[in-house]
Amino acid sequence: MKRNDIRNVAVIAHVDHGKTTLVDQMLRQSGQFRSEELDKLVGGQHGLIMDSNDQERERGITILAKNCGIRIGDVKVNLIDTPGHADFGGEVERVLKMADGAFVLVDAAEGPLPQTRFVLRKAFAAGLKPIVVINKIDRPDARIDDVHALIFDLFIELGATDEQANFPVIYASGRSGIATTDMKVPPKDLHPLFDAILNNVPAPDVDDTAPLQMQVAALQYSEFVGKIVIGKVYSGKIRKNQKVTVVRQTDGTSFNDTVVQILEFDRLAKREVEEIRAGDVCAVVGLDEAEIGDTICDFEKGRALPPLTIDEPTLDMVFKVNDSPFAGQEGKPMTSRELRDRLERELHHNVALRVRPGDRESEFFVSGRGLLHLGVLLETIRREGGELAVGKPRVIMKEVDGHKQEPFEHLVVEVPTEHHSSVIRLVLERQGDFQKMENHGASTQLEFFIPARGLIGLRTRVLTSTQGTAIMHHNFHEYRPLKSNIPGRATGVYISKELGKVTAYSTEDLSGTLFVAPQDSVYEGQIVGEHGRDNDLVVNVTKPKPLTNMRASGSDKAAVMKPPRTYSLEMALEYIEDDELVEITPKSVRLRKIYLKESDRKRSERGKV
Repeated sequence: MKRNDIRNVAVIAHVDHGKTTLVDQMLRQSGQFRSEELDKLVGGQHGLIMDSNDQERERGITILAKNCGIRIGDVKVNLIDTPGHADFGGEVERVLKMADGAFVLVDAAEGPLPQTRFVLRKAFAAGLKPIVVINKIDRPDARIDDVHALIFDLFIELGATDEQANFPVIYASGRSGIATTDMKVPPKDLHPLFDAILNNVPAPDVDDTAPLQMQVAALQYSEFVGKIVIGKVYSGKIRKNQKVTVVRQTDGTSFNDTVVQILEFDRLAKREVEEIRAGDVCAVVGLDEAEIGDTICDFEKGRALPPLTIDEPTLDMVFKVNDSPFAGQEGKPMTSRELRDRLERELHHNVALRVRPGDRESEFFVSGRGLLHLGVLLETIRREGGELAVGKPRVIMKEVDGHKQEPFEHLVVEVPTEHHSSVIRLVLERQGDFQKMENHGASTQLEFFIPARGLIGLRTRVLTSTQGTAIMHHNFHEYRPLKSNIPGRATGVYISKELGKVTAYSTEDLSGTLFVAPQDSVYEGQIVGEHGRDNDLVVNVTKPKPLTNMRASGSDKAAVMKPPRTYSLEMALEYIEDDELVEITPKSVRLRKIYLKESDRKRSERGKV
């Protein structure tokens, strides 16, 4: 039967197309919150209610999928906000299993982009009813009719059924909090979205009398109650103090446990209840051994649901214990056991991550969806006070019929028209295949298929050549035969010769770009700048100015030092080469050589290390 008192709807889109802003406005207009209550959640700032994570607010992107529960009349709506960045696609894939319909947001100017294609394909695979929302209709460069046609073409290309291709369309501005189903009717508020939830999102099909089946789609941790498992109840009922059987997704084995608490999503929090019926989304306390994908079943009839399928990672990186001379000065250096335990904890809820032992006891190979996916994990460990070192990102190859294949990405670059030729040149240099070019007023949209290897370090070069005006988006496309070598960094680096503090006197004659400022502490083997030529150069940047008793015109002039170039964590990971590491501490991001001593580096080059 249908549960007409429940609707489960996800909000999916490409990054920066306005999902979280729209959800925030829906919460404000739902009539269930005082504006002061929501403003308090975001420190007095407007918006970003659902982006509760510090990194999410700083980066301006959604990293973790989140649930909230609102009511429209007598109907409870479980609203799921999802990430839009391709690197966090693992979050999207599993939470879509909890939904019955989806708002597909598309920017009124940019149109469908790589992640739009990805999330729409996943929505079709999950059997969701899509509702298209053309967002940001108040942009001056909006091209609403063109975008509508592009969305329809995308639906047909992805094999939409006749019913899916006959999708409802809502025109909205999340920032202004307005929506309409007809551009001839001036929008006033977001009630068309609420109406679409009731009228277009199907009510869940349920069977209350069948044995319990609930699949774990997400995990949370509480310092008070421990692990909290979140998922949708597909059949039966789950009650407080109920004995259940949990069937593991990984190997089909099962174990018995007891439900301690049942929590339903009520507004932005969770509320304890006695039971949850089929069709609803809830959180369960007490099943400490349950993992994502496991099925919580009736105690006597343990029957598993189909497993959650998550796309494989495409990039891996070496995480290792920090062994630099500055280890322990700015944070807590992690031992190999502590690093292994921290990565294993991350695996419990970060389903797109993979970890395997490295070549040494102090190293681990960590695989993820992309540089940002791994960068967020590193930043989280850093903010927890940990120190570690990481190596150059590498793409994961596959062997098909005896031939090596590598992951290719669908790359879209939005750039002012006068810079489009430099972007094409940079992408083609990295073995990219040019697909098409479209002019949108003063800007041009370029599309390529490029090896994932070619993306590492590309963003920095594109931003430099376009004076910071280019916008890049990419998403995994498919595995293809391995292409030829991709050129690495064109210039060498300056390597510190001594341990000490940087002096302006010792650096004034160095050409190129420095990464350190006077009085910064450096150690032997640390990378302190970019050399103007293609070879590495060992330099002494700690040499003090000699004292003399001679006075001469100009002898006491102050050394002038250019401002150093600073690297964010992701930029540093893109910059390094195979023989280098990024040292990450709570206060600093440093570049260094794997072998700190020059003699060790020379022996390594000769294959003696």
